[in-house]
Amino acid sequence: MIRSELVASVAQANPHLSHKDVERVVATVFDSIIEALADGGRVELRGFGAFSTRGRDARTGRNPRTGEAVPVDAKRVPYFKAGKELREKLNADG
Repeated sequence: MIRSELVASVAQANPHLSHKDVERVVATVFDSIIEALADGGRVELRGFGAFSTRGRDARTGRNPRTGEAVPVDAKRVPYFKAGKELREKLNADG
């Protein structure tokens, strides 16, 4: 599902809200998650999962075209761990 499909789904489930209001709500939720992760925090949505960041050390990579060694800086990357309810729903029989 892409962002526009999510907005359409939420708008359809809440006909009392305008499409523009739903877009604003979805954007605000995403922006809040991004801001919390950028500040080094964690976002947990019960039943769905938790977003956090993990650090990756600096390393030496390779340019696949030339084979030349390339330094890769240390960085933080987003990480998602699915919640129990989500895992159970994905693995339900039938």
